[in-house]
Amino acid sequence: MKSVALKAYPRAQVQRAEVTKLRRAGRVPATIYGRQVEPQNLEVVYDDLAELINHSASENVLVDLTVEKDARTKRLALVQDIQHHPLSGKMLHVDLHEVAENEKVTVNVPVETIGEAAGVKTGGGTLEHVMFKLKVRSLPKDLPEQIVVDVAALEIGKSIHLGDIAAPAGVEILGDKHLTVVAVSAPRAEEEVAATAVPAAGDVEMTKEKKEEGAEGAAPAAAKGDAKAATGDKKAEAKPEAKAEAKKK
Repeated sequence: MKSVALKAYPRAQVQRAEVTKLRRAGRVPATIYGRQVEPQNLEVVYDDLAELINHSASENVLVDLTVEKDARTKRLALVQDIQHHPLSGKMLHVDLHEVAENEKVTVNVPVETIGEAAGVKTGGGTLEHVMFKLKVRSLPKDLPEQIVVDVAALEIGKSIHLGDIAAPAGVEILGDKHLTVVAVSAPRAEEEVAATAVPAAGDVEMTKEKKEEGAEGAAPAAAKGDAKAATGDKKAEAKPEAKAEAKKK
């Protein structure tokens, strides 16, 4: 990775209100760390940092840092982390990691795919990114901005694992070699149709059963009503006879 120049200034503002005022003035609060140096609060010009990031493939940038009023003319540092506003996306804070040219560093590098997978092109499959970043270790000068993976030969049901990726010269890819990085899955439309077909049929059967139960339930009620009507008729027929016998007595 080629280093680019970045100028920074010592920062005394640490309180929240002071830092907010600093951001409004077009500066980004920064902190630089290192094994052999104490953490130092810095600030950089927002536009300078934005231009640096916009011209890089990722936020992993190696900088030749110049700090105003610092005895050292240049300090080699890696942009380790940038905090963004959750809504506007503006940069709020940047962490810098000071490194030595002969010191290996470990960073997360984005994965970029090239080519159109055969399983997508001819089989209608879907290309799935399982891992978007890979952890790598190397000397600062050998750090890649991104890892490029060619997926053109990938068929449906096939995957590219961590161990299948060839690391750039001087770079070690860390992690379990069996982890899936990219895969091509079968067309989802057919799976969704098959999954929804069974519940639909089940709903129809349930509806029919309820209707049948309702029809069967109505019959006993009608029979019960007929029985009551018959009983009432018998009682009505018995009443005149009873009155006649009472008059004879």
